[in-house]
Amino acid sequence: MLTALSGVLAKAEAHATERKIDPPALLQARLFPDMFPLARQVQIACDFAGSVSARLVGVAVPAYEGGDATFAELQQRIAATLAFIGGLDAAAFEGSEERELVLRPGTPKERRIGGRAYLLAYGLPQFFFHVTTAYDLLRHNGVEVGKKDYMGAY
Repeated sequence: MLTALSGVLAKAEAHATERKIDPPALLQARLFPDMFPLARQVQIACDFAGSVSARLVGVAVPAYEGGDATFAELQQRIAATLAFIGGLDAAAFEGSEERELVLRPGTPKERRIGGRAYLLAYGLPQFFFHVTTAYDLLRHNGVEVGKKDYMGAY
């Protein structure tokens, strides 16, 4: 899905260039004023992909330097996230469904959750929400993308 998101962003950048649209107009587009803009939706999707994977294998959650103010920077974030996930040892995921994770969504709150529930009830829904919202923002703003672009190769 991150590879597909990268492709959708490439189409958005081409759309902006062809139609002489200032890229920040798309990158800061929102579906509603109280929602995050496109750039933040992409950032959060990457953050969930990386952090969920890291927590399930028991390694440090990656931190990304730099901004996400341009299409190029968002593409770099996606590439860095894919590289991080690709560098994880598949064997490290074994047994992660039983691993207890401690989440701290807000101080001093603490929540303990099993790996399976964390992935299926929290991590994946969050990831897909932000990928879908990024896609919807671009579609709403006239970028010619469809379901095949959203799904990518699977």
